[in-house]
Amino acid sequence: MIVDWQRARDGLRDAGMRVLVLALLFAPASVSVAHDMSATSFVKTSGTDFTVDGRQFFVVGVNNHYLTFGSRNEVTRVLDDAVAMGANVVRTFLQPVVGSLDGRNATIWNWKADGDANDLAVRGTYLLYWDARAGEMAINDGANGMQKVDFLIAEAGKRRLRLVIAFLDFWAYTGGAQQMRAWYGSQDKSGFFFKDPRTKRDYKSWVSHVVQRVNPLTGLAYRDDPTIMGWELMNEGNAQPEALRLAWTAEMSAYVKSLDPNHLVSSGHANVDAKLSDLTIPTLDFGTWHGYPLFYKLTVKQFNDTITEFCQLAARAKKPVLLEEFGYARSNPGSAEAYAMWLDTLARDPNCAGWMVWRLVSRQDSGRYPVDEHDQFDIRNDGSTIWNIFKAAERTARIRETTGSIR
Repeated sequence: MIVDWQRARDGLRDAGMRVLVLALLFAPASVSVAHDMSATSFVKTSGTDFTVDGRQFFVVGVNNHYLTFGSRNEVTRVLDDAVAMGANVVRTFLQPVVGSLDGRNATIWNWKADGDANDLAVRGTYLLYWDARAGEMAINDGANGMQKVDFLIAEAGKRRLRLVIAFLDFWAYTGGAQQMRAWYGSQDKSGFFFKDPRTKRDYKSWVSHVVQRVNPLTGLAYRDDPTIMGWELMNEGNAQPEALRLAWTAEMSAYVKSLDPNHLVSSGHANVDAKLSDLTIPTLDFGTWHGYPLFYKLTVKQFNDTITEFCQLAARAKKPVLLEEFGYARSNPGSAEAYAMWLDTLARDPNCAGWMVWRLVSRQDSGRYPVDEHDQFDIRNDGSTIWNIFKAAERTARIRETTGSIR
């Protein structure tokens, strides 16, 4: 990695300078996150582009994992920092999922943990649970349940931010699909949820409840709210074998479309090894992939080439493709320049539809920023070089939307 960095360093610096110079020279200081695009129109697609009212909508986005269970102040801090960065889209997952409240059906993760929301301390929040008396899935519509999602959508709308919402997480960090298969006593982490008639029924019931829910804070059903850019079936739904994943994705995307024709639908899959194989499914409107160079043993330059490859796949499918998760540890040499290179490539390639960095975090109610000494992916509104690189990249994206290209 160090040897490769020595070879790539000059190119990275040039890319970073292009991003920063373009931003400073051509982007007016008064440009807002939403520009003058309508906040009351749904996001659509046209070829490899997202559009709003027929105009290109290049996604400049962030991920945050605690928006459905953090405190109201923690949620609004993240949304305000997204606006400060210049983001136009925020992605999150609908969670947590628990066992039965009386403990007869166990919760497989530590949902009683203390600490910060960032560290998965959900403070009694749960959206889905097992009703031991009725012997079936139940949904929590209370203040420590779906009302937290109501608040998130309403606050995002006030800031003219769009949301990409995954109906479920595959992983067991806050329950997800793993908790739902555990309701039925299964130990099969990769197949059971996607083929058992009971979990498929539960998933469809959940989707139906979500898209038809009327938000008392906005007066709109979720399916009628343009604040939501699109739905994702599941974050990284790693069903095995691949044929099962594709069959489940086709069935469930068609089901979502039957209930909600207004919103875009995608799989939410990482899709790196699969090379966007699910893009051929007609009821998926856009593709997603998750890029972590060190996880895939890619150099900085190789990852840059991968971005171009996936944008070419978008062109072949004639659908937008999002790099919707990516991160690079800030302790890596030249991490800011690496980000600048990748963001520049995404903005310049006409077949790239945008990006969503993993992950934006804000001060917790404890007054501290989250501690991120493991992955070191956190992006913060701290005035750092990396923060300013992302702000500059947002402005470059605005130039692309206005002029049609970055020269």
